[in-house]
Amino acid sequence: MTGAVTVQSVLNQFLVTESLDSHRRKVCSRLIDCRTARMGGMEMQCDQCKVRTVHYYGCRDRHCPQCQGRASQQWCERQRRSLLPVPYFHLVFTLPHTLNGWVQVHPDVVYRRLFESVWNTLRQFGFRTKHLQGELGMTAVLHTWGQNLSRHVHVHCLIPGGVLTEAGEWHRAKHQYLFPVRALSRRFRGRMVSSLRSSARAGELHRLTEPEAINSVLNDLMAKDWVVYARHCLNQAETVVDYLARYSHRVAISNGRLLAQEGEQIVFRYKDYRDGDRQKAQQLDGVEFVRRFLMHILPKGFMRIRHFGYLSNRTRRQKLSVIHQALQRPVESDVETLIHSGTSCAWPCTRCDDGMVYRVRQIPRCRTLGSLVTA
Repeated sequence: MTGAVTVQSVLNQFLVTESLDSHRRKVCSRLIDCRTARMGGMEMQCDQCKVRTVHYYGCRDRHCPQCQGRASQQWCERQRRSLLPVPYFHLVFTLPHTLNGWVQVHPDVVYRRLFESVWNTLRQFGFRTKHLQGELGMTAVLHTWGQNLSRHVHVHCLIPGGVLTEAGEWHRAKHQYLFPVRALSRRFRGRMVSSLRSSARAGELHRLTEPEAINSVLNDLMAKDWVVYARHCLNQAETVVDYLARYSHRVAISNGRLLAQEGEQIVFRYKDYRDGDRQKAQQLDGVEFVRRFLMHILPKGFMRIRHFGYLSNRTRRQKLSVIHQALQRPVESDVETLIHSGTSCAWPCTRCDDGMVYRVRQIPRCRTLGSLVTA
């Protein structure tokens, strides 16, 4: 095959639209149109060498591997204003694979209950742990995939190492692991199973039509250990931002992991965590690759990055100010960040290295080439 293999090229060749719902069809349409003439763009010219180039716009879809790099950078710049001068902890809560079938038919319900159960678990530990007894803050990111594109639902949580008490005091975490992992696992298991039972009774899981089967699955899950993983704390603010950027806007698979296309087979790189994190290559039929990729398209409007506790959007500014006062650290001004956050209308020329490239013409979107939305 000529040219580098990308998610866009694979979708172009192997996507079957007849079986897609309208939401997935629209997402795939945006990914296929991304940075092509169908999206429109602008023609640029250097003021020194006079070379003209055409740049097409990105689709900005959150599932697009071509667009998430810039989105992640912009998001992390905003998050810098919420960083605290304290160690941070990274926890991962994983949903058992037994529930993958439920995720297939009711993703919005299961994902929502997952976020609720994770925060309820950590919130209770924050208030009930003797040396803390206050409100935690948490940034949580939902991932639904494993390295081989299989369904592997888990939530990454980045948590500042301390709590804000009702009296406005800051109590720092004393342990390197924040909370005991085994205790977290048991509490998380109980909350998640209880939440799913409530959803079943409320009719939210209406596609699961056998009550006895639902109870059997949940009872079996209560008898198993659930996976909660805690990583070392991070001490530097810059490290925290870079660390968070790895997870905030990651998509199911990046173009950099695609190695080759051999006929109708797609070869991609993955990390085998069960074999010492060794890098390996896997080969999938193109149609199967697309099927696995589509499994990880989130429900329309579902927010996969959420903030809780004193980092929640509603009270973040006020509570962070209180925490900085308790830590006796001045709040950093974000005026400079706002000044430099504007979009530039000129860029250095990469051909001659002397001139500046300016936009000379706007290219409208080309709607005559067709779209998957109307397929």
